[in-house]
Amino acid sequence: MSQRNSQAAKTAARERLRQERERDAKRAKARRQLVVAVSVVAGLAIAGGVAYGIVQANKPSAWEAAKDAKLVAPANTSGKDGLDVIIGKAEAEKTLEVYEDPRCPVCASFEQTVGEAVKKGMDDGRYKVQFVGASFLDDRLTGTGSKNALSALGAALDVSPEAFLDFKAALYSAEFHPEESTDKLADDAYLIKIANSVDALKGNKDFEKDVKDGTFDKWALEMSEKFQNSEGVEGTPTLKMDGKVVTSANGGAPMTVEEFEAAVGTALKG
Repeated sequence: MSQRNSQAAKTAARERLRQERERDAKRAKARRQLVVAVSVVAGLAIAGGVAYGIVQANKPSAWEAAKDAKLVAPANTSGKDGLDVIIGKAEAEKTLEVYEDPRCPVCASFEQTVGEAVKKGMDDGRYKVQFVGASFLDDRLTGTGSKNALSALGAALDVSPEAFLDFKAALYSAEFHPEESTDKLADDAYLIKIANSVDALKGNKDFEKDVKDGTFDKWALEMSEKFQNSEGVEGTPTLKMDGKVVTSANGGAPMTVEEFEAAVGTALKG
């Protein structure tokens, strides 16, 4: 190879090396810029996430917000704020008060065993029935299932008294009533599933909307307060008539049809 060609080859090689280094430098710069850009975006995302988290943490829960919401009472109620839920024949002189918490397992047993007898006495005109809902188990066990179920009961009552009674029976049934340690009744979808077993509520879009929107959440809270302020009521289920607690011979709530008929029979004579 001539000296001239050798020198030209060296020059070309140096040029190629220079160009390759320039390309490497440009790629390295681009990578650095990309890393910086990604870091900035990630930083903004983290900052935004933290800010969102702070906002959410300080945002009141649906039930906290319900305390300050406008009260909407269901149809088919009476009294202050629609807190008197009284069902039965107008000519019935006596009123049987029934106090229950939707999550209460003993209430479920009572309804499954004695519920039909309570309804029969109401249908026969022996007494009207006033239902008072509680939610103290939400505080005791944590959760919102009792309040949520009360709100859904309000939505059923807004449809009709019959829908309310049928939904309440389904709610406490062996098929649907959950263990008290779970908070299954806090799930709107589960309450709607229960309601779909009731003819008047199955596929009822107005009822479903009221459940999902929490239309009667404030009412449920006020109903819970009514229970807390009820004289002589220490737990659930509790029955009262003429201001007196109705009990079985052993001093507790009547948990069989026989105990119920005997206790109510005595109360009706009082």
